Amino acid sequence: MQRKQIRRGNRFFMFAFLLLAAVPAGEAFICTPTAVWDGDGPIWCEEGPRIRLAGIAAREMDGSCSLRHPCPDATAIAARDALVRLIGQKTGLGPHGHVTVKGPAMRCLSNGSGGGNRTAAWCVSPIGGDLSCAMVGMKMAEKWDRYWRGHRCR
Repeated sequence: MQRKQIRRGNRFFMFAFLLLAAVPAGEAFICTPTAVWDGDGPIWCEEGPRIRLAGIAAREMDGSCSLRHPCPDATAIAARDALVRLIGQKTGLGPHGHVTVKGPAMRCLSNGSGGGNRTAAWCVSPIGGDLSCAMVGMKMAEKWDRYWRGHRCR
């Protein structure tokens, strides 16, 4: 009995770790979006990861641009709302100001850690296509050459 409880406890901690850790670089994964913070993420996924879109930079929600990051002309709210439309439909606002969304599963490829518990990733939505390319194409985000690394928009 006690051994079963230990194994269940270990599985719980492993699952919790996976939710908090970045998806390893090069690994493909599915993300069903549930919430968005700003124009480059994070995008919360039903499956656990939090995605920072790879290769781009958008304004922070307070309107600022981070030091040494590219700085687009688009406002933070315009960029966030554009990203929401690319991945699904707005369903409301979360308790901390993020936009809750409902959208189809996206195919993503991890680019490694996006800082903290986020995964930097290239994601393709059935609605908006390659999200990084779409955000740059709409001028909602700037291409960040340091992380773009030859990515091709199709």
